[in-house]
Amino acid sequence: MILSWKRLRGGRGRRAGKKQPGVESGGEMELTTPNHFRCPISLDLMKDPVTLSTGITYDRENIEKWIHEDGNITCPVTNRVLTSFEPIPNHTIRRMIQDWCVENRSYGIERIPTPRIPVSSVEVFEINCNITTACKSEDQAGCRDLVAKIKKWTKESDRNKRCIVDNGAVSVLAEAFETFSKTCLDENVSVLEEILSTLTLLFPLAGEGLTYLGSASSMRCMVWFLKSGDLSRRRNAVLVLREIVSSDHRKVNVLLDIEGAIEPLFKLIKEPICPTATKASLVVVYRTITSASATEKPIQKFVDMGLVSLLLEMLVDAQRSLCEKALSVLDGLCSSDYGRGDAYNNSLIFPVIVKKILRVSDLATEFAVSILWKLCKNEEREEKTAFAEALQVGAFQKLLLLLQVGCADKTKEHVSELLKLLNPHRARLECIDSMDFKDLKRPF
Repeated sequence: MILSWKRLRGGRGRRAGKKQPGVESGGEMELTTPNHFRCPISLDLMKDPVTLSTGITYDRENIEKWIHEDGNITCPVTNRVLTSFEPIPNHTIRRMIQDWCVENRSYGIERIPTPRIPVSSVEVFEINCNITTACKSEDQAGCRDLVAKIKKWTKESDRNKRCIVDNGAVSVLAEAFETFSKTCLDENVSVLEEILSTLTLLFPLAGEGLTYLGSASSMRCMVWFLKSGDLSRRRNAVLVLREIVSSDHRKVNVLLDIEGAIEPLFKLIKEPICPTATKASLVVVYRTITSASATEKPIQKFVDMGLVSLLLEMLVDAQRSLCEKALSVLDGLCSSDYGRGDAYNNSLIFPVIVKKILRVSDLATEFAVSILWKLCKNEEREEKTAFAEALQVGAFQKLLLLLQVGCADKTKEHVSELLKLLNPHRARLECIDSMDFKDLKRPF
């Protein structure tokens, strides 16, 4: 294999009409990479050579993808079943590659750095045991240091993160969090904060770890963090809460039973600290107001705090992901009479919602149509103000376009019903001439 490493050679020293070995006629010399320096999978120069139980050497990144991501249990070259999935670093080949890079630096080849030794399953198992022991002895300082070590490993590489997750560290960390959250929070705040920070690096959370984190004591501690002034604690707490309530709707009731859980979630939306925390807070709020077991109480609280107005102001210039989440929460609020009552009183509701149809994404369009349908379908005022406001901002034409370009079946049902509701009022209320759209075949 010839790689694109070339070195210009001077004209002097070449005989006229003759081509030197390894030199092109244009005066460029190409360098061939030795076969034993190339990974058998990618055929590229190896940066971190490792040897399998079959004796074949590969680049670590490629062979670990072959084993862990692609699910293979055999050696790519020999096709023999692997007796061990732990590759052994080949320091001899690595040093040879580094020396070769240095010798050929005139071709623009940079010396590959000495790779960090990745964490092993045995090391993860040992540190898990030590964390469990520290928890039993209530050694919060020792536990914090051990968790910090896991955090450091996780940040070093995705490979380390995968090894840590696969060997049960999430469950151990979650159990430790629950253990220390049962006692005085002020005394254990440092270890609790370190655990929560580390867990945010190991998303997505799953399995037994979510059970420990979803306990009453663990969630009470997270709400306590949400109420604190520390921005890092608030961010980490809401990120973990999002994982919990998204995986199990029953945990919503546990959260709502905690006194003062709603106010800090609203504050994260009203006074954002970072886009990630705002989005996570919106997801948690959405779960609390749409859970099958949730009551009207959380909706009333959020509405009374001014969430409807806040969401509409946010939607005016929100980016796609934030817009989708804000629309989902607004759709949940409009599922109740109390939420719709507040929405009807806001002059932005119809201009903003209609504008989002066919403008952001398919998901945003579905939520926007759902909100519009709920507002018009449940209109009880004699003057039918909702119909008038919707028609005046071009809702009828937008809905016709949506039918033309296609949408999900449920959304199509809502669109059809909305068109039937709005059509009788068009002649009296509509401000847009439908002829303006006669030749329009696609949305902007």
